[in-house]
Amino acid sequence: MTDGRTLHLSHRAIGDDHPAFIAAEIGINHNGDLELAKSMIDAAADSGADGVKFQNYRTEDFIADRSLTWSYENGGKTVIESQFDMFKRYEMPEWWIPELKNHCDMRSVEFFSTPTSSAGIDVLVRHGVGVMKNGSDFLGHVELVRSFARSGLPTVLSTGMAVQDEIDDAVSAYRGAGGDKLVLLHCTSSYPTPMSEVNLRRMLSIRDRYECLVGFSDHTAGHESAVAAVVMGAVFIEKHFTLDAALPGPDHSFSATPSVFRDLVQGVRDVECALGAAGIQCGESEAGNRDLCRLSCRASKDLSEGAVLSEADVCLARPSDGLPPAAICDLVGATLSRALSAGDPIDSSCIAGDVA
Repeated sequence: MTDGRTLHLSHRAIGDDHPAFIAAEIGINHNGDLELAKSMIDAAADSGADGVKFQNYRTEDFIADRSLTWSYENGGKTVIESQFDMFKRYEMPEWWIPELKNHCDMRSVEFFSTPTSSAGIDVLVRHGVGVMKNGSDFLGHVELVRSFARSGLPTVLSTGMAVQDEIDDAVSAYRGAGGDKLVLLHCTSSYPTPMSEVNLRRMLSIRDRYECLVGFSDHTAGHESAVAAVVMGAVFIEKHFTLDAALPGPDHSFSATPSVFRDLVQGVRDVECALGAAGIQCGESEAGNRDLCRLSCRASKDLSEGAVLSEADVCLARPSDGLPPAAICDLVGATLSRALSAGDPIDSSCIAGDVA
């Protein structure tokens, strides 16, 4: 359900008035091993993740030409292999989904996944998944985007590699099919992404053009861009996650290890604390300093009872237990109701009559 700019998931909410949702993208880093997948969930939860994302794709949904190859770095070496064989090796069987979701529920993190067909969406709905994500490569698959909308679940659409017209078409398809629970992710589909290509201002353009919640899919080597994205208004952060960057497979080398992911989470939470509230007021931690350090009106010399104050009789000095500095003009010409020593505070009790 939606509540203004808030999406409610199984374990927490996503929105402008909530801490950023930080997702560990396990994707295919489970290497086809269910126990490794569960260990990754545990490590992600221990590192502060709010959610863990997998991919319940079917290779035939996006690879027809089996001669296509994929090149990636692994263990310091360049590996080139068949795309079809590689993705087929990491397909997640449907029976994994309830196993992994139950494990996520036990760790109080959100399980979600990226399907590549309407059938894949139906599988996730059937197993009670609370949010789904469409990958950047499928943004142009508008019929699939419509299926996300018809599911009624909150949907995260990633916009890597996309030009404005393509995002226009995807958002129009989603909303035209009745979808109203949308988060658009700014994403640079380069692994890893150089800082010069992050372009976080694009996220702001997406937010303003489509008037929706926005987030950032972070493919940089560090976590500075994710922290900056939260400062700029991101409500959703995603980062590839692995137990060990040296594990075999195409995505491990650019994925965050638990310690790196933990630093990202801590950086985001710290900056959220620093952002604080928008009200213009004195902070709790500085209230004591306000009393000690603020200036106030004080006697510049010994003054007798009945003295008529001149400008030279009043000075401004710490602490703040006298009248505020703005009252100094009103004190000129006022009569003292009691004697003061040099440095004594001048407050309303010292004055015969009212201070104007």
